[in-house]
Parts: sequence; C-alpha cells; structure tokens
Amino acid sequence: MTTAPETTPALDARAAAIERTGWGRSVSLWQPRNACFWVYLLGVGYGVWVLLGMLNQTIRLYAPALAASAVVFAVYAVLFWWFTARIDRYSRQPLALVVAAFVWGGFAATWAIALSGNSALLGLYGKLFGQTFQTDFGAGLTAPLFEELGKGAGVLLLVYLARRVVRTAYDGFILGAFVGLGFEIIEDISYGLNSAAEQFGSNQLSTSLGTVGLRLLTGFSSHILYSAIAGAGVVYLVGTPAQRRRTGPGLGLVATAMVLHGLWDANVGLGNGNGPTVLALMAAEILASFAIVLAVFRHTVRPEREAMRAVMAPEADSGVITPEELDALAGTGKQRRAYRRAGHGHADRRARHHRLEAAHDLADQLAASMGTDTDQVRFARAELDRLRSARRA
Repeated sequence: MTTAPETTPALDARAAAIERTGWGRSVSLWQPRNACFWVYLLGVGYGVWVLLGMLNQTIRLYAPALAASAVVFAVYAVLFWWFTARIDRYSRQPLALVVAAFVWGGFAATWAIALSGNSALLGLYGKLFGQTFQTDFGAGLTAPLFEELGKGAGVLLLVYLARRVVRTAYDGFILGAFVGLGFEIIEDISYGLNSAAEQFGSNQLSTSLGTVGLRLLTGFSSHILYSAIAGAGVVYLVGTPAQRRRTGPGLGLVATAMVLHGLWDANVGLGNGNGPTVLALMAAEILASFAIVLAVFRHTVRPEREAMRAVMAPEADSGVITPEELDALAGTGKQRRAYRRAGHGHADRRARHHRLEAAHDLADQLAASMGTDTDQVRFARAELDRLRSARRA
C-alpha cells in the first residue's frame, strides 16, 4: 500500500533530491534500440574472444600458475569490491551497473582496446626512437592513452545506458573505480600467467606468485585510482540532467589520470635505472595519487551528502532519527566514526552502528518509492523504532 505524503518544503526538497540524483531508480542494460548497448556487447565479446585465445595457447602448460593467480586475485578483488562499495554510501549504484563496469574493465578495456593499441604504438616507438627509448619510456607514453581512454569509454557507455541513474560526477567516480578494478584483476592474472613461462616453466608456481606479490603491492595505487579520477571527469565532460557540462574540469581530471599513469609506467626511465631513485619516484607518485583521488572524492561527494540530508531531513523533523544521526548520515566518515564512538561502552557503540545502517536502509527505501510511504518505508521506520527501544532497554 502506498500513501502520498502531504506537501511541505522539506518534502519537496526530498523529492527534488531523489529526482536529481536518480537515487533508487532501477536500470536494465538490455536496450537493443540503444547503440551503446551493441558497442558494449561488441567490446566485451571481442575482449573475451581474445583472452580465451591466449588462454587456449598456455593453459595446458601453465594451469597451476593460472589457478594460483586466479585464486589470489579473486580474494584481492573481493576486498577491493567491498571497499569500493563501502565508500558508495549515498545514492548507491545498482548491482547490475557496477558488474557491467567491472566486466568492461576486465575484458573490453583490457583485451579489445589496450592490447592492440599498446602493441601497435610500442612498435612505432621502437622503430622511430630505438629500443632503449621504447624500454624506458614506451609504456609511460602508450598505456595512459589506450588504457585510460579504454576504461573511460566504459564509463561513457554506462552513462548513456543508465541516464536515469548515472547523474553526478560521484557516480562516474564509483563506476570508474569498478572499471579499474576489473582491468586490474584480469590484467594481473595474465601477468602471473605470462611469468610462469620463465625458466621454461620449470618453476612456474614460484615465478608466477612472485609476480602476483609485486602486483599486489602496487595495485592499490594503480588502475582503480586512475579510473575513478577519469570516471568523474567523463561525467563532467558529457554532462547529465543533474550535472551541467564542465569541459575544463572534465578534461583536467582525465588528463590527470593519464599523467599519473604515465609517470608510474615511466619510472625506470625517469630514474635512469637507479634503484633508490626509482623507489623514491614511486613513493612520491603514490602519495600524490592518493592526495589527488581524495580531493576528487571530497569534491564530487558533496552533492551526494546534500541529497542524503534532503531525503532524511523530514525523518529528523518527525523524530524518526535524531539530528545527531542526520549529521552522521549526511556527513563524512570522520563524523560517522565520531557518532559511533560517542556511545557509552561497546554495546551502545554497536547499537549506534546498527541505527545508522537502519537509517540508510530507510533512505534507500524512500528513494525507491520517490518519497511516498510504502509498506517497505513503514517497515524501515519500524526497524529504527525497534532499535531505539532495544537501546533504551
């Protein structure tokens, strides 16, 4: 049963926030009349075909290395998936959309775009400037172009496949992170498989796991980070009903991701092969990359926090949640932690955590119902009331 709420300024602000962000909207990727759907299918399908062709040549010889790499990176993927999903605390992206982003990054951006482009341009560098230049700077001048544009193309396709859902630069940031995660995982598994051929495959598990360990150590500051920055830039570039087109910031963010990527891949050449210098460059680039991605996150997440406040302000006015809980819901991670730690003892802090999660569930239900009172909304409110009663008891 659905009950339309009375109109008040707070409820009007709630409805406007839900409409602006596309929060709670469903998405269907099956859109045969949308050209972007066929481009997406073609890219992923061709990438899968290329990857299967590569695996068919090596899997019989290096199956143990492939299995070990796949298991390790599957765990790695789950951890990063959890982390990326955790920071998407506001108008969350539908599962189908983030899976589509991961799949594009893992198969289309990697094997349908980056592999061919990188190979062709690296060959040209070698012929034009010599083998030494190609070895030192080829990757830094090639990978950012094809890999970042390939991953950004996935975000662009999803913008036009989910116009009702992908509305803000923060949406592009999250989808870009999932595209980068897919790229990182599938590419790293292939690196582990390729390294198994060293020493004629006589010690394939050891050499493969060595490569896996190196990729694990550096992966956290690589594709996921670059693609999140570029994904926000893509949304700024094309604009949405909720985000006016801002060409300058859009180009700036995409270029920033490419520069960070290029510097990382050219470290050996920039450091002239000197080990300590290369390590120092890597450390500086990691710090700079994290500083930049945090700045982009804080900037793009502001409209999402404002939307959360608008959606839940009427619940605070009616006493369903407290003003303190509203501030924590619509605030930063630091504010949420402060709210939890203000509890008296472990049990109270745990109860506060459950209250915040229940309040977020209520926000999701309100968004899904476009602000109307449905059975799901009333149930979510009842859960908050139950948790409050249990806390007092």
